[in-house]
Amino acid sequence: MLQRKICMLGAFSVGKTSLVRRFVESAFSDTYLTTVGVKIDKKSVAIGERALDLILWDIAGEDEVSTIRTSYLRGTAGYLLVADGTRELTLDVACSLHERVTGLLGDLPFVLLLNKCDLIDDWRVSDDRVAALRQAGWPVRPSSAKTGEGIEEAFRELAGRLPGTGRLPGTGLPEPSSPQAP
Repeated sequence: MLQRKICMLGAFSVGKTSLVRRFVESAFSDTYLTTVGVKIDKKSVAIGERALDLILWDIAGEDEVSTIRTSYLRGTAGYLLVADGTRELTLDVACSLHERVTGLLGDLPFVLLLNKCDLIDDWRVSDDRVAALRQAGWPVRPSSAKTGEGIEEAFRELAGRLPGTGRLPGTGLPEPSSPQAP
């Protein structure tokens, strides 16, 4: 059985914990729970003929006062960046985190989730910004922890990009479309 550590990175209150809960338990709660430090979960996925255990490190969010501990990143095989599509500044935090992780660990597989796509009337991330990230080679997926949209696909896409899983970079999954701005 292969095991790979995956980190969930993003600002506070973007939905990292809810995304993990939806992926691992197929559940959602409207109750907000702040992650203190790190919460670790595990889920097995099939990648081709192989089983892969994803060890999910849900790391507390980042803001101007609190930053991620680099010790939490050690040994990670890849990461999910999470931004809240209703708060554009959280995308800035995700981009900053990506730069820092790349500076510390080099190029690792990642997927950017633009979460809360079920709140399309409140959407603030522009289609132009999403297009620019995709043009730069970023895998970007809309997601909703509430409805489950895009979550399973994002974790599977990332799992298929991880070193040692027997897959080439990219998984052959169709590129998702971004939510339409109001």
